[in-house]
Amino acid sequence: MEKFDVVIIGAGPGGYVAAIRAAQLGLKTAVVEKEHLGGICLNWGCIPTKALLRSAEVYHLAKHSNEFGVECQNVKFDFSKIIERSRQISKKLADGISQLMKKNKITVINGTGKLAGKMQVAIFDQEKEIKKVEAKNIILATGVRAKTLPGLEPDSDYIWTYKEAMVLQKMPKSLLVVGSGAIGIEFASFYNMLGVEVTVIEIADRILGAEDEEIAAIAHKSFEKRGIKIVTNAQIKESKKVKAGSEVIITTKQGENKSTFEKIIVAAGIVPNTEAIGLENTKIQLHKGFIKTNEYCQTDEANIYAIGDLTSPPWLAHKASHEAVIAVEKIANQNVHPLDRKNIPGCTYCYPQIASIGYTEKQAREAGFDVKIGKFPFIGNGKAIAMGETEGMVKIIYDKKTGELLGAHLIGAEVTEMVQGFAIAKTLESTEQEIIQTIFPHPTMSEMMHEATLAAFNRAIHISSNL
Repeated sequence: MEKFDVVIIGAGPGGYVAAIRAAQLGLKTAVVEKEHLGGICLNWGCIPTKALLRSAEVYHLAKHSNEFGVECQNVKFDFSKIIERSRQISKKLADGISQLMKKNKITVINGTGKLAGKMQVAIFDQEKEIKKVEAKNIILATGVRAKTLPGLEPDSDYIWTYKEAMVLQKMPKSLLVVGSGAIGIEFASFYNMLGVEVTVIEIADRILGAEDEEIAAIAHKSFEKRGIKIVTNAQIKESKKVKAGSEVIITTKQGENKSTFEKIIVAAGIVPNTEAIGLENTKIQLHKGFIKTNEYCQTDEANIYAIGDLTSPPWLAHKASHEAVIAVEKIANQNVHPLDRKNIPGCTYCYPQIASIGYTEKQAREAGFDVKIGKFPFIGNGKAIAMGETEGMVKIIYDKKTGELLGAHLIGAEVTEMVQGFAIAKTLESTEQEIIQTIFPHPTMSEMMHEATLAAFNRAIHISSNL
């Protein structure tokens, strides 16, 4: 039986990063993957969806090019090429990870990994066990899958998960998106920009439940202005297949409504892949189906770690990658800093984009902080006006007593790039003084970070008063 210092089950953004970091630290490493290097993120999530959205944004920009003095006649898109470009980008990156595995002398084992006791991992090809390996340490990184809803089970035809939504052969005329989290809103935005009649339903009383309420409200208005129909406090009572697609009865506080949609995307949450990995004979504990870990990603079973979507929220690729490094460096007895969840940025790549980090305004107040809020609109930023992107806002939350940066919430063009500035500031435990004293280049969108901070402390230059 081959022996390793570290065996990682799952090669997504947590697993493959853990493997590379372990190899860098001189640990003999193997990674077990049943399907794709790069996992859901690279093959069916983060990367291909951003490629799709970029195509939609280019089409949207071309249609409005006359606003920039550029005439584009008969603007059209080739949907098959949009899909093909997305798939090729994923393939290129997956091939790159394969090369990184070889370069770092990491053993890649194709198959399904399962804990087999005595620090052994059994590898299966479907139901057949093909080999066992032994490890001093094991990292679980098996990720999650899309949650299904009763009566809305995916059928690859009328009812889709994110996978079917990315490889369809032709555009639907109408689409129902069930769920208004990041995944649902990104797909709604993509199809809306390409001319599909899109409806989003959400069981809660507002969309984007993880975001600051004010930002979510701005997003709601923006999406509706672009033609997306949004129904909150809504549930699907019944769905049945008809010739034109799926006939759905939606219940709201106002009553019931019957509508027909050509396609349905279910984006109502996730389920951790914990059932078939051998947890039943271990001390590993679960909470709501997810593996419980300490601040160093250690489970209750000695020398077994868990990282990424398999564990507690937020369920984000960059959080998984960061946890991968923490787990491996703990194994290697490095000086490890635990993960601070309030320093994890979140991004939604809809149009307009949304990004956030730290406390929302409501969370900060509930935590007992006396807060100072600073806001600055895109319409007041020279670069945003020059780009034709005047819709949006930067909102920053500070502790009035200490000046600590508690949170930042952004909506508008390229805010998913801008939020990293706040991530660095929070990691450095910055106060308003560090941001005020920072010289921001002009003209840039990032100046709004400075202006919003100034506004929070009644020093705004390019706006008459805080919003």
